[in-house]
Amino acid sequence: MSGILEGKRVLITGVLMESSIAFHTAKLAQEQGAEIILTAFPRPTLTERIARKLPKPAKVIELDVTNDEHLGRLADVVGEELGGLDGVVHSIGFAPQDALGGNFLNTPFESVATAMHVSAFSLKSLTMACLPLMQNGGSVVGLTFDAQYAWPQYDWMGPAKAALEATSRYMARDLGKQNIRCNLISAGPIGSMAAKSIPGFGELASVWDSRAPLEWDLKDPEPAGRGVVALLSDWFPKTTGEIIHVDGGLHAIGA
Repeated sequence: MSGILEGKRVLITGVLMESSIAFHTAKLAQEQGAEIILTAFPRPTLTERIARKLPKPAKVIELDVTNDEHLGRLADVVGEELGGLDGVVHSIGFAPQDALGGNFLNTPFESVATAMHVSAFSLKSLTMACLPLMQNGGSVVGLTFDAQYAWPQYDWMGPAKAALEATSRYMARDLGKQNIRCNLISAGPIGSMAAKSIPGFGELASVWDSRAPLEWDLKDPEPAGRGVVALLSDWFPKTTGEIIHVDGGLHAIGA
């Protein structure tokens, strides 16, 4: 029996650790029949090492999503490897340390601008760089952390994620005519490298212990990865501009 991504070609960003959602997305995508290519920055060698743990070999290319030169050559590099693309996974987020950990009111604009550029604007930049390879339509899937709320310690990553969510909706509007779907997975907290960079992450994650209807495991990125793979597949052919929560149901609970 073939997988739900049989014959699909997918570019996946953000594979930094085996514990990341991006790694599990890559693993599941291969298991479901996809050919994948990975991007990495600033240390492609780290991603190459992690990629050896995937079921099949996967090429890793260097990509800084804030670098116009990198973005400009992306389509040629990926095209030579895969011929085209059917899916793009945006798993990129970064904020300087002074934009996190309770420093919201004192963060300088330069740090806010960096968070917005890397975490939100890059969804548009990455998609447009890949657009020449998506001649038959496809699916763009990003990862967010529910931007409806102000979370402890999360500070300017919250507005950055809100911008990411709005960007995805506008992309869904403008790319629908090319049969390209743009959706996000809103995942619960995972003990990834990105999470470890947030001061006080434990305080934020502890909310899930008391409020999530379904038991949530910080060490299990696979449910979120399954959500990404489902949105990459043809099983959501008319879903775009959507945010699917894979958070144990916490988003539905008031207190």
